[in-house]
Amino acid sequence: MLRIYLLLCCSFFSFAVSAQSDVWLLIDTAARKIEVKKGEQTLEILNEIAIGRGGAGLKGRRGDNITPFGDYRIGWVGERSGFRKFFGLTYPSVGDAEKALQKGVIDRLTYDRIITAHQFNEIPPQDTPLGGQIGIHGLGNADIRIHKSFDWTHGCIALTNTQIDHLSQMVDTGTVVKIK
Repeated sequence: MLRIYLLLCCSFFSFAVSAQSDVWLLIDTAARKIEVKKGEQTLEILNEIAIGRGGAGLKGRRGDNITPFGDYRIGWVGERSGFRKFFGLTYPSVGDAEKALQKGVIDRLTYDRIITAHQFNEIPPQDTPLGGQIGIHGLGNADIRIHKSFDWTHGCIALTNTQIDHLSQMVDTGTVVKIK
């Protein structure tokens, strides 16, 4: 009986994870696109993304509206987001924390909290002076004309609702996301 239970549990778990573990995302902020990749092969391209109002680069502090460059993972999925779906990134990264500590933006305790979270594959603290809640999301009820006209997020990457629904079939927690 225990064997059947374990088989059912394992079968359910592998069924529940729809994303392919070897798929990753390359976000090109200059070209305003997301490449869905498997190894070096590009499987799909999602165009006309929007980024932070402050552009993209080294995110220096909470509220700067900059989309951060760096390597992250999808840390959580918000199914009930006001933006349709929200794929939260593991921002700030270890590299982000190191730069911020050197510049005096964060203290040693905050740095240690970020590093510890990454060591244990947990979501890093989202309440630091570096900001948080950076992710990939849809529009929700927002106006698609605004989305196509200018960058409007607070540092996130925004897609249309159709694009985020499609992307959600290919990614899940743990998916690597590289922002350049």
